[in-house]
Amino acid sequence: MTTWFVTRHPGAVAWAQRRGLAVDRQLAHLAPEQIAPGDTVIGTLPVNLVARVCARGGRYLHLSLDLPAEARGRELTADELERYGARLEAYVAKPATP
Repeated sequence: MTTWFVTRHPGAVAWAQRRGLAVDRQLAHLAPEQIAPGDTVIGTLPVNLVARVCARGGRYLHLSLDLPAEARGRELTADELERYGARLEAYVAKPATP
């Protein structure tokens, strides 16, 4: 079982290190085909990719923030992530039938 941290943001990597998150692989972009049953994926993935992770038997933990409008669109430091309530929240997603 592998823990994947999908981010291209240095502040998120620093935040995870401060938290002592055990990460096996950190990468900027995830190919869902890499996920094996029992793997954990941490990140801020779009819902269609979360659904593919879940369909492959993976667990998804979303890096959630309470981000004010003025903080959007720029790189955040680990301190700012803490200030904006960074936390991991588990989600399960699957496509709905029309």
